[in-house]
Amino acid sequence: MGMVLGRITVETPKYEVIQSSNDYEIRKYASSVLAEVTYDPSQFDGNKDGGFMVLANYIGALGNPQNTKPEKIAMTAPVITKTGGGSEKIAMTAPVVTKEGSGEGKKMVTMQFVLPAKYNKAEEAPTPVDERVVIKEEGERKYGVVKFGGVATEQAVADRVEKLKKSLERDGHKVIGEFLLARYNPPWTLPPLRTNEVMIPIE
Repeated sequence: MGMVLGRITVETPKYEVIQSSNDYEIRKYASSVLAEVTYDPSQFDGNKDGGFMVLANYIGALGNPQNTKPEKIAMTAPVITKTGGGSEKIAMTAPVVTKEGSGEGKKMVTMQFVLPAKYNKAEEAPTPVDERVVIKEEGERKYGVVKFGGVATEQAVADRVEKLKKSLERDGHKVIGEFLLARYNPPWTLPPLRTNEVMIPIE
């Protein structure tokens, strides 16, 4: 019931608020360990979230974990999606990072689960059975962040990205990459009770 009503009951990434204004927060995120899979979405009938099942099987979200221990790994939030360019409509899966790139003329998607903070190094995480799953570390990073409720439609996200970029540049922050969309609730959460964030990496 808590998930329907928007309560976030799973682990979320650790961060420090460096600066806060009416327009945004500047956050410094701690380093984290990720499980990722890179694939051509056409293998999944064009579904950009098609790698979700591969990663869900690795952590044991849907049954026996597909790792060498085998060890069940807790889910985390938010869902984070990164695109190669503008905004896109994204189906909710948790916890996931998706980013687009190109390889051999195809548009590839990389999907990532952020693993719980108890895994400090990549080698501490259970080894995947599926060789498509790669475990990697991501170092400390800084983002300008704006929070909003409701459904994260393409237009809602695009409007906030544009406004956040302008606010960051106005205040002298240097943008160093594409925006991320973070969604903290599953799709069955009532829309007015959802928590979303647009995050833009800065120096």
